[in-house]
Amino acid sequence: MRLDKYICKCTSYSRKESCSLIKEKRVSVDGIVVSDAGFHVNDGQEVKIDDTVLHYEEYIYIMLNKPAGYITATHDSNSKTVMDLIDEKRADLSIVGRLDKDTEGLLLITNNGKLNHNMLSPTKHVDKTYYVICDNDLSDDDINRLCHGIDIGDDTPTLEAKCRRYDQGILLTIHEGRYHQIKRMMEAVNNHVTYLKRLTFGPLCLDEDLASGSSRRLTDEEIELIKKYM
Repeated sequence: MRLDKYICKCTSYSRKESCSLIKEKRVSVDGIVVSDAGFHVNDGQEVKIDDTVLHYEEYIYIMLNKPAGYITATHDSNSKTVMDLIDEKRADLSIVGRLDKDTEGLLLITNNGKLNHNMLSPTKHVDKTYYVICDNDLSDDDINRLCHGIDIGDDTPTLEAKCRRYDQGILLTIHEGRYHQIKRMMEAVNNHVTYLKRLTFGPLCLDEDLASGSSRRLTDEEIELIKKYM
């Protein structure tokens, strides 16, 4: 792997910033300063920036319990992003899908581009379950309409969903990801969402012990569950 690419995959430095570090002779490989960004790094070699040893992992998978008030983006000059909440600082990390600023719950963050693409692909119909509280209680007819597909202003109705009463609201499972879909579905039955939290995404379930705003690496068992999307 090229040295500049290796630095990007281990840090939050961009390719341009990595090249600058190399030109400034701040990067060494096995104790020897390297000034060529195209230098090939082999497995097992020790790469340092100044006195800091870099640690390379090909793929990482992070579960975040997103709180309200953070936007789902890698960078934003005006607002706090979910990336501010995680300890991992790698330039190649991306967020699988998005949650609105006021929506809480399960987010998956990874550098596995294929997994990201497949879990968001409209052809995969990946299940996503949300806990929804509305201004008004939903009637049986409302729930029936939500389950069988409803017009939210697009060319086609939503796909069939699963919906049942739970606690103060409902649990709603959808298989697509249209813009503001849950909020628009509630508007279609003359209601308004006051609280929204994602509890599952595909085979992943939000860790009940993961505090709001906290994150952790996926367990080996959880990685096995998502392998079918890799």
